[in-house]
Amino acid sequence: MEDQFRAIIEAIGENPDREGLIRTPYRAARAMEFLTQGYEQDIEEIVNEAVFESSNDEMVIVKDIELYSLCEHHLLPFIGKAHVAYLPSGRVIGLSKIPRIVDMYARRLQIQENLTQQIGQCIEQVTGAVGVAVVIQAKHLCAMMRGVQKQNSSMITSVMLGRFREDPRTRKEFLDLIRQPGG
Repeated sequence: MEDQFRAIIEAIGENPDREGLIRTPYRAARAMEFLTQGYEQDIEEIVNEAVFESSNDEMVIVKDIELYSLCEHHLLPFIGKAHVAYLPSGRVIGLSKIPRIVDMYARRLQIQENLTQQIGQCIEQVTGAVGVAVVIQAKHLCAMMRGVQKQNSSMITSVMLGRFREDPRTRKEFLDLIRQPGG
């Protein structure tokens, strides 16, 4: 990957051997490996058996989960936050696992629409929940730095599965709760 970054630097007309760029191909390759580490992860490793029996059947929400991903069309970042909820059906997942699942899928070349779906389907599969909801709001540098160059636009995507899709009251409760200030 270092050789490819060196070639990119040369292709834009820069000298990869000048002082400020000498180690850039190495650093860029390591950064890309980190930003796409989701390809090297799998759900069993992430969850690590942290699904526990529980009689709770009320909504569980983890909100304001920071996420960073790379748009698959331009390799530019999109940055935002995810809100994830599920309705347990005999099992709950460890609190830290939900942000880890978000990161696993975000650390792949993505479009936000698919990222939202992947997170929802994964939480549903792992927990056996009777409902899962995911809302992601993000700013896309591909729309801010190039193209339309709109600095204040953001994209919101949602996935509602199970009872969140079927029951408008459950969906409304989730949406009302994620609008409340955190803290």
